[in-house]
Amino acid sequence: MKRKKIEDSKINLNIENIKCFRGENMKVVILCGGLGTRLMEETKDIPKPMVQIGGKPILWHIMKIYSHYGYNDFIICVGYKGEVIKEYFKNYFLNNSDFTVDIGDNKIEIVKKCSESWKVTIIDTGANTLTGGRIKRIKEYIKNETFMLTYGDGVSDVNIKELVEFHKKNKHLATVTAVIPEGRYGSLKIEGDIVTEFAEKKDNDNKRINGGFFVLEPKVIDYISGDLIMWEKEPLEALSEEGQLDAYPHDGFWMAMDKLSDKKRLDDMWTSGKAPWKIWKDELK
Repeated sequence: MKRKKIEDSKINLNIENIKCFRGENMKVVILCGGLGTRLMEETKDIPKPMVQIGGKPILWHIMKIYSHYGYNDFIICVGYKGEVIKEYFKNYFLNNSDFTVDIGDNKIEIVKKCSESWKVTIIDTGANTLTGGRIKRIKEYIKNETFMLTYGDGVSDVNIKELVEFHKKNKHLATVTAVIPEGRYGSLKIEGDIVTEFAEKKDNDNKRINGGFFVLEPKVIDYISGDLIMWEKEPLEALSEEGQLDAYPHDGFWMAMDKLSDKKRLDDMWTSGKAPWKIWKDELK
């Protein structure tokens, strides 16, 4: 599907018009609604983002990456088994704090707060909605602000601050983090900073691919027509054709948890104390 080009006056962004380069105020959207069919050993009863790495859901690890750079306002798009994610964050504060319970007076006194300073908005975006549709469904929460987007199954040591500044400098509608995987994903054709072709799941020959960790202008949502649109197909392809999709090259660590073997590898990295994506330092490990 090809979209009619938007008038240049609407897509040539000036720094003054980019309202939300405000550090920790920029929202981070995480897509967490898929079935995770290739991880059925783990996802029969829980959604894929809740599969644990080192005793914590991979979703927690992703949020810690953003939080390290000061981004603590999250919108989580849930679908399959979304109630598990809702329950996790509903009880997160108490489960990660030390407290005293006075049973007689029915009171709880927090002795030591060990939880994060996160604001988490959880939106049910439908059981069968595709990735693009999930983004469109949270439009009212994005409003007219620049936002970040990633998937609920991939971790990286990407520098989020530098990624945001890269997007700000290039002044286009979308920026994707372009990584070099092990060899089973689709590829990006890049000229300069611009993605000139977005091709999913072809032989990649060490080409860079979509690693998630996007920075997006709210206008990208207009490229999504409904629930059954994959973000990785028509929207990104159209943005690429119009010269509105930039590639931020990342040569460091990146890994998606697609299969049980991926989960085991990530677990082993964490247990060994050599998890490249653990860029934060605090009492929560």
